[in-house]
Amino acid sequence: MKKKYVPEVVFALITISLLFAVHFLAEKQVPNTLEPVTGDSSLTDTLSGYKPKMRYGIPVDSFMIYEDKIKRNDRLADILSEYGVDYQTIDLLARRSKPVFNVRKIKAGNNYSVICTNDSLEKVQYFVYENSPVDYIVFHLTDSVHVHRGEKEIKRRQMMASGKIETSLWVSMKNQNINPMLAVELSEIYAWTIDFFAIDQGDRYKVIYEELLVDGKSIGLGDVVAAWMKHRGEDFYAFRFRQNGVNDYFDDEAKNLRRAFLKAPLRYSRVSSGFSYNRMHPVLKYRRAHLGVDYAAPIGTPVHAIGDGVIIFAGRNGGAGRMVKIKHNGTYTTAYLHLYRYGKGIRKGKWVKQGDIIGYVGSSGLSTGPHLDFRFYRNGHAVNPLRVESPPVEPVKKEYQDQFEMIKDYLKKNLDDIPLNQPKQELVNE
Repeated sequence: MKKKYVPEVVFALITISLLFAVHFLAEKQVPNTLEPVTGDSSLTDTLSGYKPKMRYGIPVDSFMIYEDKIKRNDRLADILSEYGVDYQTIDLLARRSKPVFNVRKIKAGNNYSVICTNDSLEKVQYFVYENSPVDYIVFHLTDSVHVHRGEKEIKRRQMMASGKIETSLWVSMKNQNINPMLAVELSEIYAWTIDFFAIDQGDRYKVIYEELLVDGKSIGLGDVVAAWMKHRGEDFYAFRFRQNGVNDYFDDEAKNLRRAFLKAPLRYSRVSSGFSYNRMHPVLKYRRAHLGVDYAAPIGTPVHAIGDGVIIFAGRNGGAGRMVKIKHNGTYTTAYLHLYRYGKGIRKGKWVKQGDIIGYVGSSGLSTGPHLDFRFYRNGHAVNPLRVESPPVEPVKKEYQDQFEMIKDYLKKNLDDIPLNQPKQELVNE
């Protein structure tokens, strides 16, 4: 009878021993190099209460890491050989990396990390090359030599700023410690409602936008969330809103800020000559009609189609020099004169979309200097491009009205609360 219970006793003793061992491991001192768990964890992490430190998707707690920048004329072999990697392995890495990354395209100034074993040998386990602030390539030198791409996490932080325009929007933003590329973003958003060639001294702006961060460092701009501009005494609001799966910008009356045509065919220039029926020609030296608007700009400045349409002419046209003419519909046609050269693939019969580059500013034909002569025709008759009003495209749909109003009210309050001349600062909602 006694032998019958021996297995149960042995099983019980083993169970007690295992429980004691788990308790002992859980209580054991954890190295200082590990960080506390902040989210879901595995069974091992749950027992220890910690998770490994990760970089480039690699748990690096038990490794030595050497960081540096690619120097001029550095090659992969130059770098890895300094860390004791033999040329046979380097050659194997280079060959196996071809489908992923061409090692000959390593650029001077980019960051790299060499990850080695934390012992006296310091054997290289990984080489990581940062192709950009976001993209990186991991070269594995472990048992299985291979290469893969990875991406760092991009975080978005909402920022706010405001300012007064004294000379230009670009300069004002630089003075407010704002990435001046935000001026370009705003010019894109307001391209259909504000003529940025006619920004007045004293105009104001407020903006809520996203800043992109990688490893806690800014790498550029995300989307503009909301904006306000005071131009010629009038308020212009812009609110980002998504409908039908597409983000667009709408004013405070739920009208789309996009129009059928852009206000101007190029950005950041000045009007050097207006529309006139009696202008002294700068080359011919006698008066005649100038049925367009001249935008002075450096040679090579991109010229954009102000709306969708088909190219009905692309070539030389006497005193107009290199010219592109676009038919937008049965009513409107535009022409772009004195081009230096044409955009890629521009030819008669090609369909272009609003914003496409159709050429570059030049001085071809009868011209005294680089500029774009822009012409606008309604039903075949030239009209002043600066006075053309074009109808808005699709507004916020009825089924999205309530949602838009709620978002608009929230963003408008945030904009209105931004003090004037506010340098760049993180937006914190209480």
